[in-house]
Amino acid sequence: MIEVHLYGRFRQLAPNTATLGEAIVSVPVDEGETIETVVRRLGIDPNEISHLFLNAEYSGIHRRVNSGDRLGIFPREMGLLYRQYFPKIE
Repeated sequence: MIEVHLYGRFRQLAPNTATLGEAIVSVPVDEGETIETVVRRLGIDPNEISHLFLNAEYSGIHRRVNSGDRLGIFPREMGLLYRQYFPKIE
């Protein structure tokens, strides 16, 4: 399992999310799966994503995930946030 933190309009994908609460879902993963696999499993179109953070590292969509990881997904409308501050890890 990985812990997925959803931001912006993606928050609606998490069950029972309070307006000010965190939007977190647990997603099962198998060995060799990527962020893209997780994103698609959640029903998110990769073209609608601006930023991905895997274990607090700005990441590309083809990066592999492992059980116990933490993934943050930000929608396109939040695209100006963070970009210039973090190097991207593919």
